Amino acid sequence: MYTTRNVFRYTLSKTMKMNRYFILLVVLASIIPKTSSAQKKVQEAPLEGYLFAYFEGSGKLLEQEQLRFAVSKDAVNWYALNDNKPIIPSSQISQTGGIRDPHILRSIDNNSFYMVATDMYVAKNGWGSNPGITMLKSTDLISWQHSIIDLAKAYPKNFGNVKWVWAPQTIYDIRAKKYLVYFTVQFHGDHKLDFYSAYANKDFTGFEQEPKLMFSAKYGAIDGDLIFKDGIYHLFYKGNTKDSKGKEFKNGIQKATSKSLQGPWTEDFKYLDAYSDTSVVVEGSSLFKLNHNDEYILMYDLYANGRYEFQRSTDLSTFTKKPESFTKNFNPRHGSVISISKIEARRLHAKWGGVTSALLQPTASADSYQFTSKGNPIIKHHYTADPAAMVKGDTLWLYAGHDFAGGQKNYKMKDWLVYSTTDMQNWTEYTVPLKISDFSWAKSGDAFAAHVVERNGKYYWYVSTNWSGIGVAVSDHPKGPFRDALGKPMLTNKDCFASTHSWACIDPAVFIDDDQQAWIFWGNKQCYYAKLKANMVEIDGEVKQLDFEGFNFTEAPWVHKYNGKYYLTYATEFPEKIAYAMADRIEGPYQYKGILNEIAGNSNTNHQAIVQFKDKWYFIYHNGGINNDGGSYSRSICIDHLSYNPDGTIKRVVMTTEGVFDKLPKQ
Repeated sequence: MYTTRNVFRYTLSKTMKMNRYFILLVVLASIIPKTSSAQKKVQEAPLEGYLFAYFEGSGKLLEQEQLRFAVSKDAVNWYALNDNKPIIPSSQISQTGGIRDPHILRSIDNNSFYMVATDMYVAKNGWGSNPGITMLKSTDLISWQHSIIDLAKAYPKNFGNVKWVWAPQTIYDIRAKKYLVYFTVQFHGDHKLDFYSAYANKDFTGFEQEPKLMFSAKYGAIDGDLIFKDGIYHLFYKGNTKDSKGKEFKNGIQKATSKSLQGPWTEDFKYLDAYSDTSVVVEGSSLFKLNHNDEYILMYDLYANGRYEFQRSTDLSTFTKKPESFTKNFNPRHGSVISISKIEARRLHAKWGGVTSALLQPTASADSYQFTSKGNPIIKHHYTADPAAMVKGDTLWLYAGHDFAGGQKNYKMKDWLVYSTTDMQNWTEYTVPLKISDFSWAKSGDAFAAHVVERNGKYYWYVSTNWSGIGVAVSDHPKGPFRDALGKPMLTNKDCFASTHSWACIDPAVFIDDDQQAWIFWGNKQCYYAKLKANMVEIDGEVKQLDFEGFNFTEAPWVHKYNGKYYLTYATEFPEKIAYAMADRIEGPYQYKGILNEIAGNSNTNHQAIVQFKDKWYFIYHNGGINNDGGSYSRSICIDHLSYNPDGTIKRVVMTTEGVFDKLPKQ
């Protein structure tokens, strides 16, 4: 291996006639380290969320001791992946059939992930003993190779009498440039609990050598967790204090420190958790650093109380006094956390589902999120409503209202979302193209139903804002960003001359006829329509009201054309169904034809878009179908086929779980 000096001599001897500048470049190239692909990956994919590896503390007993994942955007609100089912059955990765205490670690080069876990199945075999650990490695967090380390069999001379091998963890030794696996060991006939360690081999399938004693706490310790900060290794663990007769009278989370993983270690004998002076017991301490500040989270398992809580610190010595609770839809036992990028979060979601929308939704202008829809609802990581669709070339663009959360008790909609597809199954989500705050005049703060059309290379987005009126935004691209085109509403309640309620001016729908005349329809309880000028931002002429026999209009008008006939679809009654009428002229007279779509599941409202795309017609609507928090204020967009009878009437739309992924023949 060349040293810097040898490289310089070699270069100089071969390039005597070269200028000094070139020689200097060669020397510098040998001295300055190149940026690795891993470093580039880190820069391209900043860490924006968190992944929690754990085993479950509730549900069927024989299914608890299995590896599970959860994800969070803020490290406080957590969501289980795979509906809180195991991501890998323990029977596939362990000797006993169960795993506990999973610890996950990102590799120093950012190319791999390592996990270790206790190989123990208490639910089936009890607490008698366990022989070792399981080791896992992955390059993508999805596929994991594994190996089993049975200490009693691998090292019978010194570990043949082992009773427990508990809570393994891994840390990168910056001096040795290797990964050190450490764990708690107790031998039969000896009550002492000590930490042993060994370096993992290059494949992370075993140890380089027999484990050695790493740290022996004065009164014994379990559940070690190492953090390296400012040149010091901080070893957190569950420790205890005993009286002169060896009887324990206090326990909780303690810490020892060292400048080397080989020790010596200094115990401070202080208790860091908030429960050490109470009867509440904790274990399974685990620390991780937050992504965007200097705070560390010390979390622990209140195993006797079925809770999981945490405290904060910036120096790893002093912690907040009052414990905080996680919000979660699972009941974790002793686990660990790493930071993840949006790319990794999306990969996890594609495999198991359950990732919070905050980690999926694009926020950078150059970013987008690709996902595959497997049925209805077609979007399951957002609560979406009030669909509008537009076809441009071989692409269908879907514009959606955005119910901000699940289980809402009222409408909370502050922005709109945009998606595209070329096959109705594979979708792309873009950054938020338009917010209610983009309309300074919209004092209501409500981002209600909207509609987008193209005209002369521009894209016009007509939005309703509850009682503030209907506005229009414009963009040069269907994905946006859009800007307010007028600086004021285009229509207000004053234009709704037959209405007396404040939310009459909502639900715009624009139709451009074959003669290029644009029309806008809107309203609640009363249906209004008007021509649009060629500039698409002004009403041309008078506002008119639409009415005909059988017309029981609630809201959500939509106009489309098929075989020379005009079709007006709309929400009727409440809870809402979708009805339709037909006419030979866009202004009517319309003839009522009946119900097109029934009440949409557990949603009081229904709102449709009807569009022809690649020789097929589609009915796009919303329901409340996302489990478990879907409902009238937390809705979800669905798509089903729409077809016509020979006389031009429309067949009743059947709402399905499968959606449009059956292979219907072209009409």
